[in-house]
Amino acid sequence: MTIDFIIKIRDSITCTLQTSIFVMISPHFESKKQISCSLQLTNRSDDHVAFKVKTTSPKKYCVRPNAGIILPRSTCDVIVTMQTQREAPPDIQCEDRFLVQGVVLDEGFTANDITQEMFAQESGNVVDERKLLVAHVSHHLNHPLRFSRSLRRATRAYAEDIQQERSSENLALISRLTEEKNAAIQQNNKLRQELVVQQL
Repeated sequence: MTIDFIIKIRDSITCTLQTSIFVMISPHFESKKQISCSLQLTNRSDDHVAFKVKTTSPKKYCVRPNAGIILPRSTCDVIVTMQTQREAPPDIQCEDRFLVQGVVLDEGFTANDITQEMFAQESGNVVDERKLLVAHVSHHLNHPLRFSRSLRRATRAYAEDIQQERSSENLALISRLTEEKNAAIQQNNKLRQELVVQQL
């Protein structure tokens, strides 16, 4: 089951790449100044949905609220603020990322009831996740062609990262399944030996 919620970035350009969305920090970067953009999380389902927003750079970005509950068929605005930076980051090629997670809740839960464990897939919860990649737009990228080229480069780099991530996950899965298979073969051999001993 996937949770049916969408993410909309206000006052910025959005480009979808599978389940990933590029977050364009707008307005233009200015050193020694905080910059904010608004994310709008929409719950299109008939369920209550708890959300949590995480970032790979918590010292660089402030997210408010970073967790909460979205009522059925409702929206929630989340403000992402990039803290004051001494110098401009590289144009669109930025390693910063956000992860928006959502889980279905029973009615009656409040924001104070939200725990980290709710978003742990290991505990059997169905967690819907959306990865967001940050892209800083500088003044010289105002031209659509320059911006398009930079966005394509960032998209390619991000797709390669996702591919590597999936490869690592696949290797871990293959390793685990191989171990389980070997354990099953050993168990089978042991049972056969016991059967032979009983027949004697």
